[in-house]
Amino acid sequence: MNEHTRATGWDETTELAVVAAPSFEVFFEREKAELYSVLCVVTRNRLEAEELTQDAFVRLLERWDRVGKMADPRAYLYRTAMNAFRSGYRRSTRAAKRALRGTQPDDAIAEVDATDAAMRALAILSTRQRAAVVVTDLLGFSSEEAGRILGIRASTVRMHVSRAHAALKDAMADE
Repeated sequence: MNEHTRATGWDETTELAVVAAPSFEVFFEREKAELYSVLCVVTRNRLEAEELTQDAFVRLLERWDRVGKMADPRAYLYRTAMNAFRSGYRRSTRAAKRALRGTQPDDAIAEVDATDAAMRALAILSTRQRAAVVVTDLLGFSSEEAGRILGIRASTVRMHVSRAHAALKDAMADE
């Protein structure tokens, strides 16, 4: 132990422990509940949210050697999940148009909607507005970070959030 280490309590091994990226397991345990909750709000379907959460983490695990070293692996996780959501949404929209019939809402979500004013308010927003509001307002990402997560420009995120806030304000004024 040298004089600097004794005086500060800091040495190279301490620094490496602080800088080292968390293992995938630690990251998974820390992020899974919040990602699932966010996807429940965005999709309005618990089963779809669970599937998207699993898919996002599987894709992340496949690339963890690279993603774990990123400055913000959480943003990469959310972008992966939102990309999967948008792909599935486009696929289901095309299938619905072909079949000319809608899907039945999830009864458990209908119960939550009836008791939860925030969920009802978010339900009036478009999918893109809802995703932008969730990522910026609920998760606290900046518009630039949200743009990277959602795969759109920061100015587009700000536009969606602004329109969503206006729609929510109008809806609350009507009540």
